This record gives sequence, C-alpha cells and structure tokens, in this order.
Amino acid sequence: MKRIIASALVAAAALGTATAAVAAPTQGQLNDIARYAPEADLSTLSEREVNVLLTVIHGGDSESEKRNAVRGYLD
Repeated sequence: MKRIIASALVAAAALGTATAAVAAPTQGQLNDIARYAPEADLSTLSEREVNVLLTVIHGGDSESEKRNAVRGYLD
C-alpha cells in the first residue's frame, strides 16, 4: 500500500509542476472518489489532491487496495 501512495505522490508532484491554471474538480471526478470513500467530505479537496486520488483509482491495483489507499489518503 505504501507503494501505491508513494506512486500517487510522485504523480501529484509531476502534475504540480504544470503551469496551467488550476480548475475546480468536476462532479464526475468527485463521484469516482466517492465510490471508494463514500463517507468522506470531498468539498475541501484541491485539484492536486483530486488528481492524486484519481491516479490511485485508475491504477492497476486491486479494488480493495485502491479503496484502502483512497481512505488512507483522506484520513
């Protein structure tokens, strides 16, 4: 699981170097995250945090590993 989170953080760092304007997360992105952590308050997530979580969600790990990584990140 540490590997998943570390990979997501590396991806987030790479995304953070982009010079594009930061846009608010879309409802579709938040819905994807909510499937893995339905009890979490997603209203305060930044675009960077959303991108980290989506990287984990769309990764190649098992569903339970993804769910645990998303919940661990949000805790």
